[in-house]
Amino acid sequence: MRKKIVAGNWKMNTSVAEGVELAKGIVAKVAEISKGVTLIIAPPFTHLVPVAEVLKGSPIGLSAQNCATEPKGAFTGEVSAAMLKGIGCNYTILGHSERREYYGENADKLTKKIAMAFENGLKVIYCVGEKLEDRNFNQHFDVVSKQISDVLFTLAPEKMANVIIAYEPVWAIGTGETATAEQAQEMHAFIRSTLSAHFGEKIAENTTVLYGGSCKPSNAKELFACPDIDGGLIGGASLKADDFIAIAQAW
Repeated sequence: MRKKIVAGNWKMNTSVAEGVELAKGIVAKVAEISKGVTLIIAPPFTHLVPVAEVLKGSPIGLSAQNCATEPKGAFTGEVSAAMLKGIGCNYTILGHSERREYYGENADKLTKKIAMAFENGLKVIYCVGEKLEDRNFNQHFDVVSKQISDVLFTLAPEKMANVIIAYEPVWAIGTGETATAEQAQEMHAFIRSTLSAHFGEKIAENTTVLYGGSCKPSNAKELFACPDIDGGLIGGASLKADDFIAIAQAW
């Protein structure tokens, strides 16, 4: 049975002190959600150590927002998967549209990063999604299929147990726009069918696929009711403990 997951991507927001208070607020309310729902938060790198302390003893998972392609060495400004594991991270987000667009992350880099994550015992939240022009030209399925095949199809089937996919329609990130439940379900079903064609139905059915486009308390229930949507990768709404918990309660 697929895991139900609500993950909060804080991006480059909050000071360390604010992040610690936000984490405390989420921990204080975690008992208000169903035990069948897994919460994950992904603070900035600078926050990970103090937030890990806040999360100790709670069921909330800790994720980084990225990791390096290399294990160690002269790579100024980078943070390795081993470093992340060493401070208590369980997950890392890879392939987010902002990393692809602003920092030129391509399939080769992402394949290396996933290998580093797995080598160090981290699970991966792998992001896929199309831009507005891709959807307007009816290329959205092609774009998402390529993002999956170029990276995930390089993995041995058993490695997929350590992958969570997040579908993020780029045109709905930070814009207030949201894919309709029908549009989201259509793409999630397509993602699952793409996995099934390569890895087989069992792996496809066991892979958690999250929706990552402006999910908030007002639309979470409708989105999560879709049969192929297993939760959300939450941006702005994860910066308020009440909103984040409310989304998790949508189950």
